[in-house]
Amino acid sequence: MSNHQNLTRNRSWLNLPELNIAIFAFLLNFLWEVQQMPFFQLSDLSCWERTRNCTLATFGDVLIALTGFWTVAFFSKSRYWFRQPKWWQLSIFILVSLVITVIFERLATGVLNRWEYADIMPILPVLDTGLTPILQWIIMPLIIVWFVKRQVS
Repeated sequence: MSNHQNLTRNRSWLNLPELNIAIFAFLLNFLWEVQQMPFFQLSDLSCWERTRNCTLATFGDVLIALTGFWTVAFFSKSRYWFRQPKWWQLSIFILVSLVITVIFERLATGVLNRWEYADIMPILPVLDTGLTPILQWIIMPLIIVWFVKRQVS
């Protein structure tokens, strides 16, 4: 096998849509998680514990993004739907991500008692969920798709 074929094969995995979704979802959502920390009750945590919590939450965000991506891929019958995304594809990506987020937020702040919102967190009355996690999954899917579209050749 020639060096060119080896190089092409080694780089082909870099163009996998799922890998790019995961990478950009991790990078973007980690920044979001760190920035929204003041909206959560975490005063007794050390810097290390906060970083660990943000990292763990970000891995959950990656799974949410991948679930939204695969749901759209299923309905689109293509893993490359992001190349020319339609409004309904972006809407499904956002909707799936929002539904998962609302379920997890309600469980985490309710029966699981994993975290609490700080007093400055606006709570959406009907959903009984904090505003920043909702905004996260309205904004992030659009940015993730934009980056992946630019990255995947």
